[in-house]
Amino acid sequence: MREGQPSQTAIMAAAARAAHLVVDREPFIFHDTVAAALLGEHAEQIIGFHRAYGDHLVLSGVRAQVTARSHYTERRLAELARDGLEQYVVLGAGLDTFAYRADPAGRVAVFEVDHPATQQWKRELLAAAGIPLPEALTFAPADLETGDLGSDLAAAGFDPSRPSLVSWLGVSMYLTPEAIAATLAAVGGFAPGTELVMEYALPPALRDERSAAFAEFALPAAAERGEPWLTFFTPGDLSALLERQGLEAVEHVRQADSVEPALWRRSDSLGPTDLCRLARATVPHRPAAATTGRPGGS
Repeated sequence: MREGQPSQTAIMAAAARAAHLVVDREPFIFHDTVAAALLGEHAEQIIGFHRAYGDHLVLSGVRAQVTARSHYTERRLAELARDGLEQYVVLGAGLDTFAYRADPAGRVAVFEVDHPATQQWKRELLAAAGIPLPEALTFAPADLETGDLGSDLAAAGFDPSRPSLVSWLGVSMYLTPEAIAATLAAVGGFAPGTELVMEYALPPALRDERSAAFAEFALPAAAERGEPWLTFFTPGDLSALLERQGLEAVEHVRQADSVEPALWRRSDSLGPTDLCRLARATVPHRPAAATTGRPGGS
């Protein structure tokens, strides 16, 4: 995000979720019924661009990316919430709308973590759209590149002793390796049973033809708007980093596998790419430290 300007990435992601419902055909991968209203004056122009050029690889690719990753993450959240999960952390929340539309939001405390300037901009958009702030929502201002995530969340009322789901979508590729490692270390210190869903970008050697073509358009465009992609992982390298930071990788998920197969049997231009994947990891339950000394009476 350029200083003093709204995050273009956040705008583009929200617009793609909104455009999915008006440009693509059923079956819909994800129903974001709030994004268009939240975008306000930005909505008509950007969604109109999807209407006019929605078959282009980049626009259809973005719609596939943002809808599939949200579908996967919120489906997992719903499963965990049914089992009693009470905290949901959205890292780099941008214009995420979960807290403003989803049923589990009333039972789950939602912590939106983002740069203070982005959060102020979002508050203004919400107010302009007449969208109320849910009681279960807390804004946790933080800078993932330079801040201390654990301290920032604790200051917002987050309880690190209770298991949580941490969503980290569309963010890691814009951060330095050092900031990613620090963020993962903070999550690795949360309560055992905590889960992380993290989106990450693959290096060029692992991209298929469709993904390489998508990247050829999308990455220079991101750099031009001041949000270059900085960091890429192979699944093995990310698994190793997760382990070093106190997490265990459960699965690495291709976009094609992140939703039910029937959702990709389509009559429109929407289709999966393999530029970014999702990693799901957990904070493991570690055995208590062994005690020493001789048993017996006095």
